[in-house]
Parts: sequence; C-alpha cells; structure tokens
Amino acid sequence: MAVWATAFAAVVAFMGIGLVDPILPAIAVHLEASASQVSLLFTSYFLITAVAMLGTGWVSSRIGGERTLLLGLGIVVLFAGLAGTSGSVGELVGFRAGWGLGNALFVATALAVIVGAASGGTESAIILYEAALGLGISLGPLVGALLGDASRRYPFFGTAALMAVGFVLIATLLRPTPKPATPTGITAPLKALRHGGLATTAFTALFCNYAFFTILAFTPFILGMDAHGIGLVFFGWGVLVAVASGWPPPAARASSSSRSCPACRSA
Repeated sequence: MAVWATAFAAVVAFMGIGLVDPILPAIAVHLEASASQVSLLFTSYFLITAVAMLGTGWVSSRIGGERTLLLGLGIVVLFAGLAGTSGSVGELVGFRAGWGLGNALFVATALAVIVGAASGGTESAIILYEAALGLGISLGPLVGALLGDASRRYPFFGTAALMAVGFVLIATLLRPTPKPATPTGITAPLKALRHGGLATTAFTALFCNYAFFTILAFTPFILGMDAHGIGLVFFGWGVLVAVASGWPPPAARASSSSRSCPACRSA
C-alpha cells in the first residue's frame, strides 16, 4: 500500500507538468499577458526543479526519504493552491517556481522510495515508476482542459487537493525510511558524470528535454484549438510516452548502468 500511495502521488506530480498547457491561451487572455510571459510558467517551474534536483540527494540522505517526500508534497500543495489565487502573471510565475521546488524534492526521491518499499524487486519498481510518469504526463493536459474549461483557477486547486490526498496517504502508509550510513555529498550528482556512459546519456537528455519543453510551452499558441482540443493532443502525446516508457523494458538498462557506475550508486 505504501508503494501504491507513492506511485499515486507520483502520477499527480507528473500531471503538474502539463496541467497548465491547455489553459495557457486562456491565462494569457484573462491576465492580459503575452505568449512569452505566460511561457515563463514553464521556465520558472523547470529552472527551479533542475537546480533543486542537484541537492535533493543531499537533503534526503540527511532527513530520510519519507520526510523528503512529505516536504516536497507539502510545498506543492502550498504553491499550487497559491497559484490558483494569483491575480497577475508575475504572481503565477513565482508560485510555479515554488511548485517546482516541491516537485524536485518529491520526484527525485520517489523512485528510490518505491524501489526500497516494493516487494517485487527493482525491475517491477522501475516499471511502476515509469508507468506513473506516462500516466501523469498523459492525464495532466486532459485534466487541465476539463477543469480549465470551467475556470483557469480550478486546475491549480485540483492539483493542490490531489497532492494533499497523496500527502495523507504517504504519511499514513509509508514507514520512515532509514538514512544511509554515509550522507550524500552536495556534489555527488556532478561526480557521477565522470562515468562516460552516464555523461553521454545526461547531455543527450539535456538537449532532448530542452526541445520537449520548448514545444510543450509554445504549441498551445499555434494549434488554434480550445482547451479541450489542446488537452486531447497532449493526452495522445502522453499515452505514447507511457508506451515508450515500458517498451522495450528499461529495467535491464538501468540495472546494468548502476552496477557499472560506483559514482551513480553513491549519488
């Protein structure tokens, strides 16, 4: 039950990535903002997420995985709720940045917690995590379109409510995770890049994600569709991400990579 509770919260966390995508044009109209200003909702979110993820291992190795998850969820609940109350694009961008901090603490720790708590082994845990990733990315735009059609504020309030449910489930069902004997250093993620294969994959992912999120932020303004149409387009995209996440199975690649890289295991 603890694993499923964490997976549920992971689905909601990944939903937050594309939740605002279908309502970007509506936000621009209501807040009298340009497309570039509204796109900062993604820029602030991912900039803070990317930087904060570098220190998440340092935090979780000192306060434990369960507390790190709860801290991240609590921050997301707070800032997603505040985003729903925002009255200007500047406030919304700032609240999304805070949301990104909570997302980094949760997402970067969730896989380790699922692997540690799952009874089916590492392979099953990784597949479950990637299923949560695909499900969240596919459902986010769809839920955002359905709620955003009623009000641009509802997607933010809906995320806050679902994350609050995840907070309660994890606090209730997940036992405190033991801290590692040796705390992770703040530079561990950078030291892991000494492994050639990991460094190549990391920099390839950098360019891939740059293109991915540029398209995600810009496409709603050129599709010429309403929120439902945009939501369905990105729902289909997310479904394909979910399929690609599980086929071919990634467990063997992840396992062999971690075994051959001591720095990866340390990070």
